[in-house]
Amino acid sequence: MPTPSRFDVGLLIYPGCMPAGLFAAADLLSAAALRSGARHWKVHWVGLKRGPVACAHGMSLSAEAALDAQRWDALLMPGFWAGSPAQLDQGLTTLRPLQQSLRALGRKVPLWTWCTGVALAAASGRLDGKSATGTWWMAPVLSQRHPSVNWQWQQPMVSGPNLATASGVHGYLSILSEQMEQRISPEAWRDVQRLMVLPRPQPAASVFDAMLTLHGTDPFLARLRQLVERLPATHTTLEVLSRSLACSSRTLARKVNDLAGMPVGRFVRLVKLHQAGEHLLHSGCSAAQVSHTLGFADESGFRRSFKAATGLTPQEYVNRYRM
Repeated sequence: MPTPSRFDVGLLIYPGCMPAGLFAAADLLSAAALRSGARHWKVHWVGLKRGPVACAHGMSLSAEAALDAQRWDALLMPGFWAGSPAQLDQGLTTLRPLQQSLRALGRKVPLWTWCTGVALAAASGRLDGKSATGTWWMAPVLSQRHPSVNWQWQQPMVSGPNLATASGVHGYLSILSEQMEQRISPEAWRDVQRLMVLPRPQPAASVFDAMLTLHGTDPFLARLRQLVERLPATHTTLEVLSRSLACSSRTLARKVNDLAGMPVGRFVRLVKLHQAGEHLLHSGCSAAQVSHTLGFADESGFRRSFKAATGLTPQEYVNRYRM
């Protein structure tokens, strides 16, 4: 799915908020942008007004923009420190100015929130008539106070048009996982998950290791990889690739050899076969379906190339590496 040419994400900080999830979200968004080539995504630290904001645990952060300064493509709102209904009430009372600003912002700005941020969203009216979830201990309080919300407490994350809510202090992760899956390719998002989200790396054939590095990836190789992933395998010729990258075939071959340490044909073949391996592991499709989907000339040729690169047949690869 193509990524918008500009996607401004506001990371909302307010007095007493817990910003750890925002830091993690900023890292994930940056990694997704780097891997997908969507370099026009931008994160902004946003407050009720510009300037320093006293967050939880004595931390102070600076808001570079005011909440009402522009139309955000998405607004991430963390929770505040509370572990009981009494603390929840105290926080909501203190944060009434924020609730008013959220109400004034309207429903057209997508709001993604989790943990006690859900209570703020409910108090601002953003959840009225919508489906939502939140951390389990808030259920009795919020269900009673906001009966117009279609509470789905059994769900860890609930999303809909312009709204996503999740439970727990790590709820941002499930929200971003869903949102990013809709905006970058499955291969790109799985790379982000593999390197930054999962508790341990997913196994994969060592022949693909060199392509699984996000940080430090040369921009030219990144563009080439993204191009190869978009094209059918039969179209990944030196002529097509060099024309798409606005360089000569000789320049393309020289740059790939210098940057990747291998001939361009081998690099392109590994990119496409790694993409095929990801489809085999995660889509449930057969080798024949994967070969057709990714535009290989024929299934038998795909099987030969895959085994030559990995030492395994497609089915052996699935048996060994599927988690």
